[in-house]
Amino acid sequence: MAEHGIGIIGCGMIAEFHTRAINEIDGARVVAAYSRSRANAEKIAGLAGHACHLYDDLDAMLRRPDLDVVCVCTPSGAHMEPAVQAARAGKHVIVEKPLEVDLARCDAIIKACDDAGVRLCAIFPSRFSPANRRLKEAIDGGRFGRLTLGDTHVKWWRTQEYYDSGGWRGTWRLDGGGALMNQAIHNVDLLYWLMGDVESVVAQTATLAHVRIEVEDTAVASVRFKNGALGVIQAATSAYPGLSKRIEIHGDRGSARIEQDDVTLWDFQEKLPSDNILLAAIAGRSSGNSGASDPRGIAHIGHRDQIADFLEAIDEGRDAFVDGREGRKSVEIIRAVYHSAREGRAVQLPLSDDPPSF
Repeated sequence: MAEHGIGIIGCGMIAEFHTRAINEIDGARVVAAYSRSRANAEKIAGLAGHACHLYDDLDAMLRRPDLDVVCVCTPSGAHMEPAVQAARAGKHVIVEKPLEVDLARCDAIIKACDDAGVRLCAIFPSRFSPANRRLKEAIDGGRFGRLTLGDTHVKWWRTQEYYDSGGWRGTWRLDGGGALMNQAIHNVDLLYWLMGDVESVVAQTATLAHVRIEVEDTAVASVRFKNGALGVIQAATSAYPGLSKRIEIHGDRGSARIEQDDVTLWDFQEKLPSDNILLAAIAGRSSGNSGASDPRGIAHIGHRDQIADFLEAIDEGRDAFVDGREGRKSVEIIRAVYHSAREGRAVQLPLSDDPPSF
């Protein structure tokens, strides 16, 4: 892999995961960090473990000739401006999930990268877990037969202190939504990736366990996929003490369940010898990487694998495994859920109109 100098934009909690991930990729290093908080920037510099220059002027950082990639780690509703600025400066762009909080802002990032001829990656590390990769292979290989049901359940817990800890948390403008947009979006992305495009959603949302937030902490949606299959999305930060996230795929010839990143059901009408190998290698393993009750209770391995793929994509002149258009999909599904809950009706995709919620 070629050498890549990477800059971190926004130095909060998720920037720590990006930095740890980059540290483990050969040929990649964090050379610069931009933040309005000097203390946060210094923390990232310390994690980088080598000379990492600190900036409070983003233009100045983007002028560095040894910087060719940036990671946008600002609050969700503040992704567009630095991503567009970086693209116009000729830097390849990695954006932490969600790509942005509404489709117009997503599209502005995608267009800026297209216009500048730089590559764009939306962070969805769950696609890189061995269990989810094998599940995708089984679907693509026809082992489920006709897909009939695809469900995802993210029943997590967040304290009131979590929402009170930052002025942007729980706001439409900067968080973009609640349990769906912030926490469950990884599994919404997986559900689309596994089951295919969504045709329509019917949803209800509520705020039941928290105060002083604008967004939902509990959501349920019924989904119809374009292939005819049905599904359910459940998302919560209101379910004490917080359970492992779960995704289930069913067809007329097989069923599978992934809890966190572990296989807990793998049963097909047609058995294969590789099933026993999979179950021996993955099933029953306790990954222990759960954000069910602690936002920091996740690993950086998925970030490492995804960022490594993106850097290889730059070197090879190909699109990233999860590019901007792929990253937009989960935002569109979640925005459709919000519109359905607000308007009390089924909402069709693709969305023809997506006015901001704020």
